[in-house]
Amino acid sequence: MKFSEQWLREWVNPEVNSEELAEQLTMAGLEVDAIDPVAGEFSGVVVAEILSASPHPYADKLQVCQVATGGETVQIVCGAANARPGIKVPLATVGAVLPGNFKIKKAKLRGVESFGMLCAEEELGMAESSDGLLELAADAEVGLDIREFLGLDDQIIELGLTPNRADCLSIRGIAREAAVLNDLPLVEPVVDAVAPTHGDRREVLIEAPEDCPRYVGRILKNVDLSVPSPQWLRERLRRCGLRSKDAVVDVTNYVLLELGQPMHAFDLAHIDGNIHVRHAGDGETLRLLGGQDLTLKPDSLVIADDSKALALAGIMGGEGSAVSAATTDIFLEAAFFAPERLAGRARSYGLHTDSSHRFERGVDFELPQRAIERATGLIRQICGGEAGPLVVAEGALPQRDKPVTLRAPRIEKMLGLALTDQQVEKILAGLGMVVTREGETWQVEAPSWRFDIDLEVDLLEELARIYGYNRLPVKPINADLHIRPAPETVRSLSALRQQMLAKGYQEVITYSFVDPQVNQLLSDSEQSIPLLNPISSDMAIMRDSLLPGLLKAAEHNSKRQQSRLRMFEVGQRFIKTGENIAQTETFAALLSGRREPENWASDGAIADYFDLKGDLEALFGSAATQLQFAAQTYKAFHPGQSASVSLSGEIIGRIGALHPQLQSKFDLPNPVYFFELELAALQRRDLPAFTSLSRQPEVRRDLALLLPRDVAAQDLLQCARTAAGESLIDLKLFDIYQGKGIDPERKSIGLGLTYRHSSRTLNEEEVTLSIETVLQSLQERFGASLRN
Repeated sequence: MKFSEQWLREWVNPEVNSEELAEQLTMAGLEVDAIDPVAGEFSGVVVAEILSASPHPYADKLQVCQVATGGETVQIVCGAANARPGIKVPLATVGAVLPGNFKIKKAKLRGVESFGMLCAEEELGMAESSDGLLELAADAEVGLDIREFLGLDDQIIELGLTPNRADCLSIRGIAREAAVLNDLPLVEPVVDAVAPTHGDRREVLIEAPEDCPRYVGRILKNVDLSVPSPQWLRERLRRCGLRSKDAVVDVTNYVLLELGQPMHAFDLAHIDGNIHVRHAGDGETLRLLGGQDLTLKPDSLVIADDSKALALAGIMGGEGSAVSAATTDIFLEAAFFAPERLAGRARSYGLHTDSSHRFERGVDFELPQRAIERATGLIRQICGGEAGPLVVAEGALPQRDKPVTLRAPRIEKMLGLALTDQQVEKILAGLGMVVTREGETWQVEAPSWRFDIDLEVDLLEELARIYGYNRLPVKPINADLHIRPAPETVRSLSALRQQMLAKGYQEVITYSFVDPQVNQLLSDSEQSIPLLNPISSDMAIMRDSLLPGLLKAAEHNSKRQQSRLRMFEVGQRFIKTGENIAQTETFAALLSGRREPENWASDGAIADYFDLKGDLEALFGSAATQLQFAAQTYKAFHPGQSASVSLSGEIIGRIGALHPQLQSKFDLPNPVYFFELELAALQRRDLPAFTSLSRQPEVRRDLALLLPRDVAAQDLLQCARTAAGESLIDLKLFDIYQGKGIDPERKSIGLGLTYRHSSRTLNEEEVTLSIETVLQSLQERFGASLRN
């Protein structure tokens, strides 16, 4: 938001200079990004009038002008295309100094003497470029210093506003802040209601009341658009970063800057029937003012007549109903559109306008009628015209739930200072709030232009910033803090992070929004969750896995010569089932590249599935014995190299190798391995319990078994463990062999079974019986046999 300091000081004029004013606004939360003069440093430039202009005798593109300066007539050689008799322009007289220390001297151009220079905006430091001489108002006093005439001893202040302070996207809003900061009254321009002089009107039908709670319109007839905007109006628009177009458009832009209310004017001759505020129809099209043709989306709000769309509501008007030089009658509109309904609609068409910028953040819903009256008065003052009656239509106006309660003790506790009742009430009332005292509390009603006041802390923030953050006392925090219990049955997220860092992983944080095309390649889900207001087309849906983000991070690092990748992330996945959306906290990791960092003792081996599986099991600690891995096919994983992860029979995640085609697509040189687990399951752990150590000896028996190649080792171990009985304390798979001497359809597996009783020594018969039971169970279930 750019504004003229002179314009602001017409509303409130604190006794501080520009830098001090900027400091005040910045400390109040309205950060000043820049302060620039409205024109360059120059002197000796006056208002002059061109009396005559004749062709230069020796140059086709030059003219010889006779120019009145107020005291004398001088000859000026000029090459500007718009130099002509009768106009008033700036003249740099002999001896003048222009920006850049450019001194004006008597000169001879192609044989003709010139006593000064007629100036364009660029030459006065008022614009970066210009097409011709700066034409001044016809009533400008010849001979007057141009700095005085145009008020060029002014500063342009640029604010960087946060989205919650849309009320300060206007002179009125900024002046309100400056007034309360300096304890001064606010001097607003008087806006009188314009009495209608004719009865013509267009009815307004709000067919989308939730989107448009209020719409105000008025017909102005016999408007003379041949009248140019006055100099003061054009100059104020220029200083706020807007270009002058015609008087009506300039007035609507002026009201936008002054009050913060976007407005639009339609050519009444191109409106068929009444005004409809509705959603766009299927396939409906609209050509915008810039010439862009749009096919409107069904949820887009439009301003329409009985037969067609006239404008994209709150964003931009249509070309077909735009005001032109031939316009005599206009329909002037001002409206309030619900911010949450309009958010993202301009961006969805690749547009961003001053109107959409304000409506998306929230415009004062009590402002449209005042803005219409202000604009009507200015248009009639500049262009004439006859005003019709106001037409006010209302939908579902926003309602505050209840006043916000502010407690006096809370002020001192949170801000560290005791404000008097008068100070509290004066600050809040100065911000436009309605304050009612009730004992030790105040009931505060936020004004219609503040959408960000809902809680007591919001009021405390207002008190702090107006009182001055830099004036708040510095005190140590004094509060009763209670240490929260740390249950042993929950593994802390911090401990999990530290464990991964110790293993050489680095934590990454990626967006929850992913590219629909990438998600289609990686996701097994058929229901994605699209965003209504995406940041960009490649961040248009919510992620249902942490894999897309980790892969993009891996690709980014790989392209920067980081070949050994170990990353993990903690974040939410968003799973849609029917109409329900589940948000699941997830812990995921990605591994690729060398097993060990390059060093003299490393053989340079590439990490594989079992490296990642080992890291996963290490996260569970002693609970890793309860994990089961079952072969499972996933869209993003290499067939035959992926598995589901279960804990105590419940599936809690997945692990596997990235599909080679995806590895190639993401331009990753080495195989990529990935797991993701439900964080809640990872954090659960059993309460440790002490078991007495047995003094009895162990007995071990080894079995060499032949069984079909497709038998999973995990199933084999589970079956053996169940059949062995309570005395089995350890079961190991110590050998797998396939090759010479073994049927190609079978494999040899070596199992080591260790037995021990807690209170006595096992005898040979008990161990033999257990071994026979294990063999029988394995034979019945898997067709296993002892290998000779």
